[in-house]
Amino acid sequence: MEFFTFVSTVGTWDLWRAYRDNLEANYQNSDRYFYARGNFEAQQRGAGGIWAAKIISTSRKYFQGLLNRYYFGMRNHGSESLESTRKAEEWGRSGKDPNHFRPQGLPEKF
Repeated sequence: MEFFTFVSTVGTWDLWRAYRDNLEANYQNSDRYFYARGNFEAQQRGAGGIWAAKIISTSRKYFQGLLNRYYFGMRNHGSESLESTRKAEEWGRSGKDPNHFRPQGLPEKF
């Protein structure tokens, strides 16, 4: 159980690093790449990393939906974007290359 906890913690760090890189890059249409990359790196950690990626991705989706509905007053705002990012997250968690979503011109640093 201790190893699973360690792996899920490291998987969480993978997602955080991808999120931080997304903010730093501040590059148009790069969200899906960073979601796929974070989930890909987390799944490389094994079952704990996949579990962490699923929990964080699901939580983010529900939190975004709550914000849209109750704070912004929009029920379906961003539903296409949420579906698009969900597919990118699943792509990364399945072990597929996240560069599939890499936008042209994104600096090599990322």
